Amino acid sequence: MNKSELIESIASKAGISRAAAGTALEATLASISEALVAGDAIALVGFGTFKVSERAARTGKNPATGATLEIAASKSAKFTPGKSLKDALNA
Repeated sequence: MNKSELIESIASKAGISRAAAGTALEATLASISEALVAGDAIALVGFGTFKVSERAARTGKNPATGATLEIAASKSAKFTPGKSLKDALNA
């Protein structure tokens, strides 16, 4: 499912226009992004939790040349599914 299909699904299930569903989806994604950038976790009970994970700097190796290189520290968004979502996937 891509973004436009998700908007269509939201619009039909909520009984709203596609434009309103698109606006609601954009606002939701923006709010999640802003919270993650601020370092907060987002817990949606029954669905899952979004949180920021940090990776330490490390030394890597270029597989083509064998040369070593430094990989900078970075942050990444992680999603952990909630119990209801896990149960639905495994039913």
